[in-house]
Amino acid sequence: MRVPLSWLREYVDVPADATTDDIFAALVSMGFEEEEALSFEVTGPVVVGQVLSFDEEPQKNGKTIRWCQVDVGEAEPRGIVCGASNFFVGDKVVVSLPGAVLPGPFPISARKTYGHVSDGMIASARELGLGDEHSGILRLGELGLDPAPGTDAIALLGLDDVAVDVNVTPDRGYALSIRGIAREYAHATGAEFRDPAAHEWDDVQPGSGFPLAVDDQSPIRGRVGASEFVVRVVRGVDPARPTPPWMVARLTLAGIRSLGILIDITNYVMLELGNPIHGYDLDRLQGGITVRRAGAGEKLTTLDGKERALSTEDLLITDESGPIGLAGVMGGGTTEMTDATRNVLIEAAIFDTVSIARTARRHKLPSEASRRFERGVDPLIPFVAARRVADLMVELAGGTLDAELGGALYGEVFVPSIELPRAFVPALIGVDYTDAEITGALETIGCEVTALPDADAGWEVIPPSWRPDLTDRWTLAEEVARIHGLDRIPSVLPTPHGVSAGRGLTPLQKGRRRVANALAAAGFVETPSFPFTTSEANDLHGSASGEHVEQVKLANPLDGQAPYLRRSLVPGLLQVAHRNHSRGFTDLALFETGLVFTPEPGVAYGTDEVPPLGERPNDETLAALTSAIPPQPRHVAVLLTGNAAPKRPGHAPVAADLADALSAVEAIGAAAGVRIEVAQGQRAALHPGRTGVLSAAGVEVGYVGELLPAVSAAADLPGRVYVVELDLDGVLSLAGTPEVDASLSGFPAATQDVSLVVGDDVVAGDVRAALIEGAGELLESVRLVDDYRGQGLEAGQKSLTFALRFRADDRTLTAAEATEAKLAGVAVAAARFGATVRE
Repeated sequence: MRVPLSWLREYVDVPADATTDDIFAALVSMGFEEEEALSFEVTGPVVVGQVLSFDEEPQKNGKTIRWCQVDVGEAEPRGIVCGASNFFVGDKVVVSLPGAVLPGPFPISARKTYGHVSDGMIASARELGLGDEHSGILRLGELGLDPAPGTDAIALLGLDDVAVDVNVTPDRGYALSIRGIAREYAHATGAEFRDPAAHEWDDVQPGSGFPLAVDDQSPIRGRVGASEFVVRVVRGVDPARPTPPWMVARLTLAGIRSLGILIDITNYVMLELGNPIHGYDLDRLQGGITVRRAGAGEKLTTLDGKERALSTEDLLITDESGPIGLAGVMGGGTTEMTDATRNVLIEAAIFDTVSIARTARRHKLPSEASRRFERGVDPLIPFVAARRVADLMVELAGGTLDAELGGALYGEVFVPSIELPRAFVPALIGVDYTDAEITGALETIGCEVTALPDADAGWEVIPPSWRPDLTDRWTLAEEVARIHGLDRIPSVLPTPHGVSAGRGLTPLQKGRRRVANALAAAGFVETPSFPFTTSEANDLHGSASGEHVEQVKLANPLDGQAPYLRRSLVPGLLQVAHRNHSRGFTDLALFETGLVFTPEPGVAYGTDEVPPLGERPNDETLAALTSAIPPQPRHVAVLLTGNAAPKRPGHAPVAADLADALSAVEAIGAAAGVRIEVAQGQRAALHPGRTGVLSAAGVEVGYVGELLPAVSAAADLPGRVYVVELDLDGVLSLAGTPEVDASLSGFPAATQDVSLVVGDDVVAGDVRAALIEGAGELLESVRLVDDYRGQGLEAGQKSLTFALRFRADDRTLTAAEATEAKLAGVAVAAARFGATVRE
C-alpha cells in the first residue's frame, strides 16, 4: 500500500519534520513490512511561466518549433524553444529552468537548438511524472490555477509530496486504505486520529426509487454474494473538467494513473476509505440493477476490452440488457463512464470475499477492487463511500446530487463477541500486562470491551467492523502484544525437561552424523531424493526375492506415476544417477541417508481424526496419531558407477568395482562402531554371484552387490552399477556403547600369511571367522588378500590367502608365538571345513 504523506496528514497528526524513515519505523512497529519510499524525482528550479509571445518556425525536417518568450518572474523574459503547439499567448505553463532535474533523470540546461539558445524547457505532465499521456504542454489555466509567474511549481502541483510503500498481509485488508494506515500510525505514535468515515447516519442515506435486487440462488459457503448495495445519482457532471493537481499527484504516488475526473474520484475514494467504488453512465443503463450469478453460456466484455466466458459461480452486476460488470472485480464496457457521460450512478457495495477471490483468479483478472474485496471491506463504510464520491463529483466535476433518486440494500452487520479470560493474554504472550493495558489496547484498536459478571473471569470483547481477522482470544492477544510493543516480549530459552533434553545430540543422532561424515570423507556425495516411487520399484528393491510387498499409497501424490512411499533408497539413487549421467557426469559415487516406509501386512494406516488447532493433544491422541503412521526406519545407501579413479597422465582410469562398494561398507561399520560381516547371498535386483548379505552381531542389516544389467539399463545407466543398502538405525542399535582404549600398544606387530585350501562352496567369511576364533587374543587383524582357483588345485577347490597381524600389549611377540596362534586358527578351520595349508 502506497501512502502519500500529505494525504496521511489529513487524518492523523504527523510531525512536520517527520521523514519517511520515521513513518516506516512507526508502521513497522505495528507489523507492516517496509518496502520503499517514493517521490516524483523533480528537483531544482521549476516555476510558473507565462507565455508572452512566440514565433512559429518551420524546420527542414518538416517539424515546426515555437521560439517563445516566457515571463518566469525575473527582470527579463527567457527565450525557450518548444516543439508543442497546444498552448497560446497568455497561458500559464510550467517551466523547468537550467539546473532542474526531471524524472529520468533528465537534467535541464541552456543549450543551442534550432538556431536559438533555449534557456529552459516548457514541461508537459508526462515530463513532470504526473502521467503517461502525450497531450502536450501542461496549461495551468485548464486546471483552474492562476498563479503569478515565478511561483514554485513543484509545491503548486504537489510534486514535493512523498509516499511510503508498506506490505500489507492478506489478513489485514483494512490497511489497504489511507484510513487504515492513518489509524495504525496513530496506534504506533499516540497521535490523534481523525476518522474520515465519521459521519452522521442520516447524512449518508441515499434516496430511493432506483430498482435494486440481489438474486443469488447459489450462495458459496452459505453466504449470498452481496450483503450490502448502495447507489447514488449525480447529474450534470462535466467529464472534461481537469483533475486537480493535488489529486493527480496523490493518485500517481499511490500507483494509479489519472484517467479523467470521474474515474479519478472513484479511485481516490477507494484508496482513502478502502471501499472500491464503481461509476456507471446512468443514461446507458437499461432499467434497474440486479446482482446475480452468471447463467450458462453468458459472456461479458469488461473495461479492458476483452470478452470473457462466464462461469456459473461468477457474481454479476446486471441490468435489463444482461451483464454489465463482474461484481467486485471489473466493470463492463457497455455502461462505462466516458467523455459523453452527464449523469452518473455511483455504486458502493459489500461482496462475498470467497466469490470475488474465485472470480478474479478464474479470469486471471486481479484488480485493486478485487484485492480489497477478497480481504474483507468494512461493512459500515459503503454509505459513507458513496456519499464521499458524490460530494467530490459535485465539487470537482460540476455535478448536482440527486437527493431523491438512489437506493440501498441493507445487510445486518453482526460481529460476534469473544470471551477473553483475564489471565489468558499474560500467559500466552509471557508479559505481565495489567488489566488496564489489556483493555486499553483493545479499545485503542476499536473493540468494545465489557467486563464479565464475574470480574475475575475476564471480558467480553466485540471487535470493530473493519477487523474481520479478529476471530478468537488468540488474535486478541496478538493485538495486545502489537499495540504495547513486541519488544516487551522477553527472549527466554525454554527450560529443558527430561534426561536428554538440552544436552546435545542423542547417541543415535551422533551415530548418523558419523556415518554420513565418514562416507563424505571417503569421496561420496550426499544426494537426498524424493521418498516417492512406483509399486514395481518397491517390489524389486524392497524385498530379497522381488515378491509383492506391503506399501503405503498416498491419497494425493505429487506425481501420479509414483504414488507410493519408498521401501528402499536405491530407486531414488538410480534417479539421481540417471539425471547426472544425462548431463555428462558419468563417474558417480553417491549416498543417501533417509527414512523408508515398511508397513506391516494387514494393518490399516492413516486417520481422519485431526486434533483441534491451538491446543496440545493429550497422550491418548498422540498415541493414536503415532499408531496411524507405518514404521519408518532410517537407511543408508550407496551407489557407484563409472570410474573410481579418473584417467590422468601416466595412469589409466580405474573402474569402480565391488571392492569399492565393500570399502563403503567398512567405512559405515567403522563409523558406527560395528563389525559388519559379508556373506554371499541372493537378491532379485542384484547379479548372482556378485551379491553379499551384510550382518552385524548375527543380525542381517543389509546387502551389497552389482545391479543386474537389465535393472541398470532400465535406469538408463550404461556399464556396471554397484549398490549398498543398510538399516542404519538397526546397525547403530547394535553398536552399544563404544569402548575406548586408554592407550595404544607400543610393541611391534608380528605379521604372517596363510593360504588354506577349501572346497569352492565354502564361504571365505566363515573361514576367516574360524581363524579369528582359533588364534585367540593375540590376533589383531585378519584380512583376505587372495582367492585363487586354477592350476595346481583339484577341481572344486580354491585357495584363500589371509594376512594376519599379531600383537601383545605387554611384550614383543616372538615368531614362535605368532606361528603357534596362527596354527591354532588353522586347526579350527581344518576341523570345520577340512581346510589344509597350501604348500
